[in-house]
Parts: sequence; structure tokens; C-alpha cells
Amino acid sequence: MTHTHAETGNTPTGTSRRALIAGTGGLLLLASAPGTASAAATPRAAGPNQAPGTGASRTSLVTQGTTLVHADLHNHTLMSDGDGDPALAFASMRDAGLDVAALTDHSTLFSIEGISRSEWDRTGALADAADDPGQYTAIRGFEWSHPLLGHVNVWFSGNYTDLLQSSSMSRLYSWIGGSGGIAGFNHPGREVGRFDNFRYVAGAREPMIGLEMFNRGDDYLFDGWGNGQTSPLVACLNAGWRPGLTGVSDEHGTDWGFPEGKGRTGLWVTQNTRQEVLAAMRARRFFATRVSGLRLDATANGVRMGGVLPVSRGDVTFSVDLDRGPEWVGKPLRIQVLRPGSDAPVVPEMIDIQAGRVTQFTVPLDIVDGHWVVLRISDPTQPNASPGPANHPCNDWGVAYTSPWFLQP
Repeated sequence: MTHTHAETGNTPTGTSRRALIAGTGGLLLLASAPGTASAAATPRAAGPNQAPGTGASRTSLVTQGTTLVHADLHNHTLMSDGDGDPALAFASMRDAGLDVAALTDHSTLFSIEGISRSEWDRTGALADAADDPGQYTAIRGFEWSHPLLGHVNVWFSGNYTDLLQSSSMSRLYSWIGGSGGIAGFNHPGREVGRFDNFRYVAGAREPMIGLEMFNRGDDYLFDGWGNGQTSPLVACLNAGWRPGLTGVSDEHGTDWGFPEGKGRTGLWVTQNTRQEVLAAMRARRFFATRVSGLRLDATANGVRMGGVLPVSRGDVTFSVDLDRGPEWVGKPLRIQVLRPGSDAPVVPEMIDIQAGRVTQFTVPLDIVDGHWVVLRISDPTQPNASPGPANHPCNDWGVAYTSPWFLQP
């Protein structure tokens, strides 16, 4: 296939709950607790409590009306299996330079393995105290945690549910639908059941707004491939779900927000308030990365990432704004156009770019080949620690993912 390509320059402690669980035989949560991820290729911040650099400006060069905020939507404390005092978490993330932060301690079967009613109430009180409308958004959430089916984060719900109330995916989806909240698939592919293999439930499509592509330092594009599983991204989107793509730190330590190289999410909001953060999440107006200070915005025929592209067949022009400030000006990167495959994404186009510039290119799309398209930003000089098929173009180091566009005639 052919494409046109143009670039323009831009202006500028205490005892942890985890230990308590181990000592009391809490096997349900520990059976599914994540291992320690290897460090990502980007350098760590200079010190454990030194905020990362400011990075790129927060103004998009390809759209108008919104501002970029940096978010971490998945964090743990002593209230479940984390090591840190929950009273310190929101301040730590604000000090680290994040604009939006959530506490999402586990809900499992028994409160000793996850949050209790009093801890749910405490999470809400901590979030309310930290919330600073217009400057910093603090969110209460929880992580529904099944050792076989998978984990799901829920935000903006008035209550929480656990495995006693919601023991299956269908019951969980039904609960989410009635909660007024939104939710996302966590570290997809890590648990063997993979959300009933991403069995599609039409009524849950709208509130299931997220799919984690970066969790801790790991890229989940090919998670489980070595064990014979398909790409979680392909399995989820091919099934009919329409999530945006997120990056999260899944922090279990005590330095929330500070470690470099862990996942985070860039949200495009009209204001940094709970209401507008919720609106941006519902619109899938966000991107996944594991690099601090990154700005990524993209349109396809003028439609912003996360939106419906009214195309069945024809040329589609993408505009991509990618910047990380002076540190990355001119840095060679690559855009990979991801399209549906049966087991792994098909990559019909790759465009070599430089950070700090707006890139435009045109790609022919046909809904016969599948109803979604995602842009992956990569560093081709470094390997993907979790590779997929031999010689696949995405076996390099992932920097960021746009949320998908969904083709619809």
C-alpha cells in the first residue's frame, strides 16, 4: 500500500496488607497478584521522590477545545495488597506531576483480601479531601478481582461490588450497568479466563471504556502469546468491545506517581474536574503511554481517536501530534497502523517520524478487513520484552497507543 507523509515543526509504612494476607492464608488474591515487572527502557527519575520533567506543552496541535492532563487510574494501598499508607497516596501523585489520580484497591471475596465497607468509605473521604477542581482530580475506584476470569477497574460508582455479589462476568457487567460508573479491563491476558475470552455483552459496551495496554512496565499487546494465546487487543476489539486504551502504574509501593517507565494515561479534557474527566473517559478521548510528559493527539479524517469513523472503504488521512518537550525533539520514532487480524494485529503501514512534529499520512481502509484501527507509537531501536509472532513489526518497544477508531458506514 502507499501513503502520503508530511511533517511540520512545532513550537514549542508499616506492615503491608500483602504480608497480612500471606500470614492468614489469603490465597484468592495472592493467586492472581502481579509479579514485579521489569524496568522499562526509559530512564527512571533521578530520585524516588523527584518529579519527572514537565515534558511537552498541554495544547494539541491538531484539535482545539481540550487540554491534556496526565493520569494514573490504577493504584493500591494498605487497604488491599499495597504497601503504602492510603492517606499519603493522592498527595504523592500530585507531587509527582500527575493531574488526575485514582485509588483502586481490590475487592475480592473477604475484606481481609480487599476493601471493607469502612475502607470504601475512607477511600471516598480521601479522594474528596484531595480533589481540587480545575487543578487536580482525585477519584475513588476499586478493582474487582477474580483469580481466573481477570480484574476490572471501576470508577465513578457510588458503591462497590465483590465476588460474593458479582461472581461472574455477566453479573459484574449487570452491576456496572446499574452503578452509574465506568470500567476497564485490567492487565488483559494475565488471568487465564481472559474475561470469558472477551465474550461480548452488548449492554456493557458503553460503560466498559478501557483496556490496559501498559501495566507497570509491560506492554500487553502480545501478553500470553508464548503460551498460545491471541493478542488481547485483537481479541477484545474483534469481539465487539469499544474500549479506549490506557496505561497505568498498578502501583503497589509507596512512591505513587514517581517511578519513570510505568504506564500512565493522557486524557484530553475541557476542564480538570471529575465531571469533565468522566466525560473524556466516556468519549475514549485518551491515549496509553509509559513515558512521562508525553503529548499524543490524533485524528482520522478529522475524527478524534476514540470516535466513530463514518467510512466503509476509502483513503483515510491521519494527523498525529507527538511531543515530549525539548528532551525528545527530533527523536526517531515509528507509527504503526494496527488493523484486525485473527490472532495478532495486521500492520499495513509503518511511518518513520520524529518527535516534536505533526505528522500527516493517508492510508486506505476497508471495513471488510475489520471495523477498527489503532495507531501504535514505537521506538524501533529497542525490543519488545513481550514479543508476538516472529518478525512481527510490533516486536519493538512500545511508547504509546492511541485509542481506536471504529469504522461504521
